[in-house]
Amino acid sequence: MSPIPPFPCPHLPEISGAHDFTLTRRHGDAKGTEFYLDALRYAQSQWISGKPAQAILQLNKAWMADLTGDEPVLKTHPSPYRALVWIMETASNGDYGYMGNPVRHFQHLASRMSGPRAGIRSWRAWLCFHLAERLLDSDRFPRDGEQIAREGLWIPGFQRAFQEVSAWGWSGELSSFPNLGPINRA
Repeated sequence: MSPIPPFPCPHLPEISGAHDFTLTRRHGDAKGTEFYLDALRYAQSQWISGKPAQAILQLNKAWMADLTGDEPVLKTHPSPYRALVWIMETASNGDYGYMGNPVRHFQHLASRMSGPRAGIRSWRAWLCFHLAERLLDSDRFPRDGEQIAREGLWIPGFQRAFQEVSAWGWSGELSSFPNLGPINRA
């Protein structure tokens, strides 16, 4: 049984109870403001339930929202890069449940993206990949070298991913992006 965190993520909405997949699924193909907020709520629910890997997956879902950047919800709950960083930092030692390997997760997500707005979603995943690499120990959270070798995978640099999200993401999406300093890997 995973240990339950005794505290919510401060960068996600407060919730009054546990949520399940129906919270976001109820929106169907509509990926607007309410979908975005529900994905963040579901992420908080997963975090509080001791499931950091699942919380990260729900942050991925929030980035599927079809927003412009002018929505009032983004003033209160900006793009969840800070929530991602907080969850990875807090859960990386394994004290609050299974986190998986976010570096590998975002590498796979970015390189296999499909569906609506796949281009910008892939660039966001590369940006999250770089956040994970900056925060997490490379011995415990390595890249998927087999995929890189097998597919000849090109991994764009942090600056390129940042520029693409700046150009194609929501207006102001990166205004609250965390400054974590230089990349700690070769």
